[in-house]
Amino acid sequence: MSTLHVKMSSEQSQITHVIFDMDGLLLDTERLYTVIYEEIFQEHGIPEYTWELKQKLMGRKEIESAQIVIRETGMNITPEEWIRLLNHKSQEVFPAAELMPGAEKLVCHLFKHKIPIAVATGSPSALFELKTKRHSDFFKLFHHIVCTGDDPEVKHGKPAPDPYLVALHRFGGDIPPTDKVLVFEDAINGVLSAHAAGMKVILVPDPRLDQTKAKDANLILSSLKDFVPEDWGLPPYSSAVC
Repeated sequence: MSTLHVKMSSEQSQITHVIFDMDGLLLDTERLYTVIYEEIFQEHGIPEYTWELKQKLMGRKEIESAQIVIRETGMNITPEEWIRLLNHKSQEVFPAAELMPGAEKLVCHLFKHKIPIAVATGSPSALFELKTKRHSDFFKLFHHIVCTGDDPEVKHGKPAPDPYLVALHRFGGDIPPTDKVLVFEDAINGVLSAHAAGMKVILVPDPRLDQTKAKDANLILSSLKDFVPEDWGLPPYSSAVC
């Protein structure tokens, strides 16, 4: 997938705060989700876990995803039963999750330069702890984590703007205008969420994504490794790491 650059004016690109999605963006968990879903589908006689269905689920609250799966497949199971089954299988798979290419370099760079950073993930808090078990030091670099799956302040998951607006206000102090906030996402639902919140958004998608659906993204990158901080008014990379 080629990198698509979108020209930004100098005024537009003065970013002061950065918020990250997690699954498929910081952690290689979307691939693991596919493994788990395919196994459950096979056990219930569902022929295929399609890319089209996966796109509908990415970034949503846990219960919302469960409802969509059941509606789309006709699976004879309740949303609560689906969540229990998913969580059971997750115990074996998610602790092995690796960081995505470029994630550590970018996050450490922003932390080093005191750029306020946060995470807004669709995962509930218990699942977040499971996925990040091997990377606790990395996630301590963030000012805060919003687990929209069970955060009481997040009334609606992505593609609604709630996750990113809640994440923004938890920085505290002088909250910047939303157009000074840069979001990193891997899914269309997340792009829609950030755009609805009035924020700039960079999409780092699965190569299978139809990029014509990503018109609300300000930039599309093949990898976090391709991000150029100074294009957004952020300090350029140096050789030092945190």
